[in-house]
Amino acid sequence: MRPWTACLAVTLLAADSGYVASVEQWRRDRETELRADDGWLNLTALLWLKPGPNRLDVGLFDLTPGRVSFRALPSASVTLEGRPVTTMELRPDVPGPADLLASGELRFHLIRRGERFGVRIRDLNHPTRRNFPGLSWFPIRETYHVRTRYTAHPQPKTIDIPNVLGDTESRPTPGYVEFTLHGRPCRLEPVRSGDELFFIFKDLTAGRETYPGGRFLYTPLPRDSVVDLDFNKAYSPPCAFTPYATCPLPPPQNRLGVRVEAGEQYRH
Repeated sequence: MRPWTACLAVTLLAADSGYVASVEQWRRDRETELRADDGWLNLTALLWLKPGPNRLDVGLFDLTPGRVSFRALPSASVTLEGRPVTTMELRPDVPGPADLLASGELRFHLIRRGERFGVRIRDLNHPTRRNFPGLSWFPIRETYHVRTRYTAHPQPKTIDIPNVLGDTESRPTPGYVEFTLHGRPCRLEPVRSGDELFFIFKDLTAGRETYPGGRFLYTPLPRDSVVDLDFNKAYSPPCAFTPYATCPLPPPQNRLGVRVEAGEQYRH
């Protein structure tokens, strides 16, 4: 039998105690990040700016073509990295990092999506953050920790990634992975994110045990044409926790016709 077939069968990796402990630690870290000051549980609003001045309780966000300036109201106490702010041009999250304005327990930062600018607002004392019951997970199963064949695209290629705003972004994809799961052939196309591959996928658990809009999974870059794909670390996008996120959605080719009973579950 050849080492690789057109659709590589799953290579099971034993779920030994060391592996299980590493996944459990990863899951604890995931929840810690979610609960953090810059996590997704304390968002209170996302306000899309109109051309000209836009007034919030702390000041005016003035949108002109391609830029946003901020002017604090005389009655407001606003700081940036601990220093008082009266006026400034704001740096958005794309390409980032965004400037983070603070006023009491509130945090404000500018986001850019295409040609649109918005102000995302956080309340560090938000009830959702205080009362969050914790994440729910499928049991860790070795069946879902697989080594997959990776094939690089011979020519540059892009895929269209839709998002919850109704926009579509064309992003480069370096290649694809192929494997079988529960006897079904599967294929996923990632985009590159720094020194990792980023998979946005959906499977038949979506809308039941997992978030209806799909899930995310990061992996290390391929080594020797192999990708270590660990669905035990698949997790819900920010939109599972807040209406003020702008999540990407799985492209059609990343919708799997199998149940992936692994990773993060969704509390409806």
